[in-house]
Amino acid sequence: MNALPRELALRIALATRILPGIDIPRLLDILHERVGTPLDDEKLKSITVTNLKTGLGSLDGEEDGEDIGIGLANIKLAVRYLWGDEEGDEDLPEIAPYKDGDLPDSIRVAIGSNSGALINGHFGSCIRFLVYQLSQQEYRLVDIRSTIEADSSDDRNLFRANLIRDCHVLFVQSIGGPAAAKVIRADIYPIKIPDVTEALDQLKEFQKVFAAPPPWFAKALGRSAEERVRFAHDEVC
Repeated sequence: MNALPRELALRIALATRILPGIDIPRLLDILHERVGTPLDDEKLKSITVTNLKTGLGSLDGEEDGEDIGIGLANIKLAVRYLWGDEEGDEDLPEIAPYKDGDLPDSIRVAIGSNSGALINGHFGSCIRFLVYQLSQQEYRLVDIRSTIEADSSDDRNLFRANLIRDCHVLFVQSIGGPAAAKVIRADIYPIKIPDVTEALDQLKEFQKVFAAPPPWFAKALGRSAEERVRFAHDEVC
């Protein structure tokens, strides 16, 4: 992997994230087998869905990568990433216009995602963060942030935490202890959602918290210390 140009290495790393059970060395083996050595931009762009499926299928002696738990949609997306098309996910939601103050009494929420508008990413490996501005009545997708540059960072978890430092809440499928500590130090509240969930469904559910926000949430909303104490007292009562 070290001999590869950085841009090609990142494309291969990105593809492995959406191929369950396939790590970088295994994908490299498959790519060398299917298109030859050394790998270059032209060879990666020659990869087809059928080609990759056959290579993945060889892991269990079958000719269909779907037989080892890798769906066709993931294989197609992996091919797009190998081609260098980082925006290959056709189901990505559209970013809406937003300027500060558009949604009064709102917070910013980051969602770890690997496809579409789903919470289906782990903090340390998700392909992107979907960033929403959320108030009690509204939600708006204000940004989509790729994590691909994290792979070349000395501290990938810190890079990811800094990428969403303007957010107050993070939804991910999972996050390890050391990574969670860095997120919390960035004043971001991490929440684990183990099951794959539609982002909008989770945001709508989370809007209920605005009615009686816990102290950390009230602080994110800019509520006074006196109000936060009152909310904490109400929770106890």
